[in-house]
Amino acid sequence: MTKVATERTNSMHSHHHDPGRRPFVPALGHRFLTPFYDPLLRLHLRERQWKGRLVDQMRIEPGQRILDVGCGTGTLALMIQERWPTARVAGIDPDPQILDIAGGKAERTNSAVRFDLAYADRLPYQDSSCDRVVSSLVLHHLSHETKVLALREAWRVLSPGGELHIADIGRPTSALTRVVVIPFRLFDDSGTTEDNLAGCLPSLIEDAGFSEVVETGRVLLRVVCLYRAVRPRVT
Repeated sequence: MTKVATERTNSMHSHHHDPGRRPFVPALGHRFLTPFYDPLLRLHLRERQWKGRLVDQMRIEPGQRILDVGCGTGTLALMIQERWPTARVAGIDPDPQILDIAGGKAERTNSAVRFDLAYADRLPYQDSSCDRVVSSLVLHHLSHETKVLALREAWRVLSPGGELHIADIGRPTSALTRVVVIPFRLFDDSGTTEDNLAGCLPSLIEDAGFSEVVETGRVLLRVVCLYRAVRPRVT
């Protein structure tokens, strides 16, 4: 299972599901492109800049438990750990190849982030075991049904009062943004992006049980929306 999550000592790590061999979309749509993922994001998406905004809005407190769903090569999880050394940060992804890259980055920087092989709709963690769940540019890869399940799983693993933070494609607001989303359609099965492009993500988040769903801003030529939502303390 690659260099991922050999230790399972904190409360985030409990009942473990074998992810099995389900199909998933590699980060750039084609496996041979995976080694180019980080350089492409750095060059074209100014990744650390906009992910920094996502980290800012998470309002992390010392010692909190953070889960990055669909962590890819680990950039966001490693940024969180770097900024909040006492936080307990984990990332999950279904792609062993990309987790190898993430694990290598963590080793080179002596980061405490741990990476698990898992799917967004079957998280291998206990109920109420996280304080923040974050996901960036993942949901538009997922079918409608899997989006719904993934958001319910995020709700389940969050403690009451915990927050969900998402960066993903939103409804285009201009002719320019309609053009800019074309590459996303090319890289992904266009069927999976429809919920995002129709502006449905906030209502899907609410349907999963979250409250205070807010679009906090837009990045990357206003194509990607930042969202924040809260698992209510009392249901």
